[in-house]
Amino acid sequence: MRTIIELDDTQVQRLDAWARAQQLSRAEAVRRAVQQLLDQAATPAGQGFGLWLQAGPATPERDGLAIERSLRDEWPE
Repeated sequence: MRTIIELDDTQVQRLDAWARAQQLSRAEAVRRAVQQLLDQAATPAGQGFGLWLQAGPATPERDGLAIERSLRDEWPE
């Protein structure tokens, strides 16, 4: 599919410089950028929510506040 987009002069210059450095055509550079955007958008927004729960329930050894306090105890007064 062909499409038309408008970029300002600075964007075109930067895109061309990057594409040249990667030995790609401008069109291929834009295709890859669109694909990267779509791949990122396909990742569920809440993917990281509750990630720490996989490690199990909090214990005194794993308690975030306890860890923070132990790290701060290392600081000189």
